[in-house]
Amino acid sequence: MDGQALNGSDVSRVRVALTFDVDGPFSWTGSLGSASPSIYSRGEFEPEGTQRVLRLLDEYSLTSTFFVTGGSAELYPDTIAAIVARGHEIGHHGWLHEHPSKSSADQERAALERGLDALRRVCDVPPVGYRSPGWQNSLNTIRLLLELGFEYDSSMMGSDFDLYWCRDGDRVEKNRGLVPGSVSGVVEVPVSWYLADFPYFEPLAMNGASFDGLQPARNPLETWTAEFDYLLDRGHGLFVLTLHPQVIGRGYRLRMLREFLERCLSRLPAASFVSCADYARAWRADNEAHTQDA
Repeated sequence: MDGQALNGSDVSRVRVALTFDVDGPFSWTGSLGSASPSIYSRGEFEPEGTQRVLRLLDEYSLTSTFFVTGGSAELYPDTIAAIVARGHEIGHHGWLHEHPSKSSADQERAALERGLDALRRVCDVPPVGYRSPGWQNSLNTIRLLLELGFEYDSSMMGSDFDLYWCRDGDRVEKNRGLVPGSVSGVVEVPVSWYLADFPYFEPLAMNGASFDGLQPARNPLETWTAEFDYLLDRGHGLFVLTLHPQVIGRGYRLRMLREFLERCLSRLPAASFVSCADYARAWRADNEAHTQDA
């Protein structure tokens, strides 16, 4: 991160968070359970895709957040070091891209702790943010994030442009449905499937997960541009784009991303691009102050 603190007035304007999930082969071998070299080789494009993404970000002097699996940190330490050297934020993205919603509390804790250990060793910076693999939080996730000292989560969809406080202790009961828990101290940086690259580009039909993929680049470009323009008309909020270097780093897709970034930069200064941690901390300070005033 560039270390320049935001403040409450910054939260009241339009900001853009470019986020990149560095899954490596582990999304394919982990949550999707494939043992086929043909399938997990898609994830082995990660180092090349990441270098292409970094060059693009360098070109426009943009700050971003990379959510990294612990397995990817260990498998590609030079790639992760290149991300850190450029001042981008590193967030936690699981150990081997295992879905927390399919794990016991002990299994989820073990994956979090092992991923943390790998990121600390490779990056020498403890992550303050977490994005669950597949955006699959469990009913235990927020409690575990609190215990492990995380400041924010970026896995849920209860808003589009506005951050909010995560709840701890939600329950889903057969005859009552959702029973909400209590507000926690973890900030949510919300995400959305239509502001992600994977559903548009990656063909997938494995273990109950499916995307048609292979769409022309004009489809996400049109959607992302329309959503960005809506936010500009609204006048304030955080635009969170979720990308994967192994996906967006392919040639025609990277050209589309460049076109989208230039659209954003024609309406906003480069300083409007922020890391999730910087924006979440500014939002926290602003909202804690409002809570105290009330």
